[in-house]
Amino acid sequence: MPLKFPRQRARDPETPGVRGLVRVDARTKNLTKRLRPGEIAVIDHQDIDKVSAEALLACKPAAVVNAAPSISGRYPNLGPEILVDAGIPLIDNVGKDVMHDLHEGQLVRIDGDEIWVDDEIVAKGQAFDHALVHSSMVEARAGLAVQLEAFAANTMEYLRRERDLLLDGVGVPDITTKIDGRHALIVVRGYHYKEDLRMLRSYIREYRPVLIGVDGGADALLEVGLKPDLIVGDMDSVSDATLRCGAEIVVHAYRDGNAPGLERVRRLGVEPVVFPATGTSEDVAMLLADDKGAELIVAVGSHATLVEFLDKGRSGMASTFLTRLRVGGKLIDAKGVSRLYRSRISNLALTLMLLVGLSALLAALWSTTGGRAFLQVLGARWDDFWSFVVGIVT
Repeated sequence: MPLKFPRQRARDPETPGVRGLVRVDARTKNLTKRLRPGEIAVIDHQDIDKVSAEALLACKPAAVVNAAPSISGRYPNLGPEILVDAGIPLIDNVGKDVMHDLHEGQLVRIDGDEIWVDDEIVAKGQAFDHALVHSSMVEARAGLAVQLEAFAANTMEYLRRERDLLLDGVGVPDITTKIDGRHALIVVRGYHYKEDLRMLRSYIREYRPVLIGVDGGADALLEVGLKPDLIVGDMDSVSDATLRCGAEIVVHAYRDGNAPGLERVRRLGVEPVVFPATGTSEDVAMLLADDKGAELIVAVGSHATLVEFLDKGRSGMASTFLTRLRVGGKLIDAKGVSRLYRSRISNLALTLMLLVGLSALLAALWSTTGGRAFLQVLGARWDDFWSFVVGIVT
C-alpha cells in the first residue's frame, strides 16, 4: 500500500533533486509517444515489463514515477531492473491520487522518494535501487508457481471457447490480400523487433513475404522502409498515417462483435475487415495467415516464453500458447536472429586481415619482373596524381 502522510512545507525549496516537466498517462505506450528527454514520466503500470521499460528508456526521461507497484510479486518482470541499471530514478507505488494531483506539463521536483510541487510534497513512494530490485525479484520468482496454474486454467478456458476457430478455422473472415502459397512475416512491436527486422532484410528481398503488422508493428515496418500489406489489431497503438498507407486493415473485435478501433478506422475513410475472436491481435494475425494458406509464418517480436506471456498482464495471453500449437510447423520465430548472426569479428581484426592480405599481394607482385614493372608504373601514376592535387591546392 502507498504510504500516507500529511502535506509538509519544504525547509529549503532549493534542495537538490531531479526537476522536470511531467507527462501523465495511465497507459505507458501512449505516454512514450509524447515523452521528451529530460521530462518525468508519471504512469500507472503494475509490473513494468521489458518492452515498456525499453520504450521509456528510449525517451531518455529524467525519472519515472509509478502509481502502482512496479514489481507486485506475481512473477519476475524485467522492466524495473532495466530502468535502474540505466540510472533512471524510479519512484514506486506512490498511489493512484498522483494521476490526478499532477497535471500534464507541470514542473515538479523529485527528492529521494518524494515528489514536490513548489514547496509541498504531493506524493511519496519508494525509490528503487539495485538492492531493492534484487530482493523484490527473488520474492517474485516464488510467485511463478501460482501464475503457472492460472496460466494453465486460462489456456483450457480459451480452448473451450475458441475450439471451432482453432481446430476448423470457423469465423475467419475473407480478405483481399493474397497469402496462399506465400510466406507471411508478422511483426509485433515486442522483444528485439528492430534488430531482427534489420537482419531479415535479405530474406524479405528474396522471398517477398506478405508483410503483416500487428498494431504498432505496422509502424515498425514503415520505420525501416517497408510497407505493410495487412494491418491487424484493435488499432490502439498504430498511427493514423500508417492506417492510411494503403494496407488492408483487419480490426480485431471482441467475441460479442464490439470493436473499439472500428470507428477510428472508419473516420479515416477506410473500411476495414472485422475479425471477432478471443485472445490477442498477435493470435488473430497468425490464425489469419494460417487459414489463408501461408506456406511459412515468420514471427518478429512475438511472445514465446512464459515470462513474456505474463509480461502482457492479461489472462488472454494463454491463447498465444494454443495458437502456436495450431499453426505448428509453419511457424518460425525470428526472435534473437540479430543475436544469433551478430558478427564476433572486431573492426580491428578485419583491418589487420585486410593489411596482411594487401602486403601478401604486394610481395607476390614484387617477386616477379612483370610485377615489379607494374608497381613502378603504378608508383609513377600515383606521383603524377599527387602532383596534380598539390597543384590545385597551392
